[in-house]
Amino acid sequence: MTPLDKTVKRALKIKGREYVVALSPQNVKLTLKGHRNGVDLKWTDLINGDAALATALQASLGRFAEEKQPAHTNKKPRRKARR
Repeated sequence: MTPLDKTVKRALKIKGREYVVALSPQNVKLTLKGHRNGVDLKWTDLINGDAALATALQASLGRFAEEKQPAHTNKKPRRKARR
């Protein structure tokens, strides 16, 4: 077998959305294509059985929500301070 000594990235499509899976010696990470943040799972958590808890926690945060709403602010523009 070939040892995993550096990060290997592969593209995949799930339900019409494009993702990148990265396998490294420390973890496996799944991100939306073109984004940096995603679901990260350490190999030690997978071996220790903590994977289900870590995955459920990250899923509850909605990492891959179907539609992200833009931050909407109703703030008025700032005025310059009077002297």
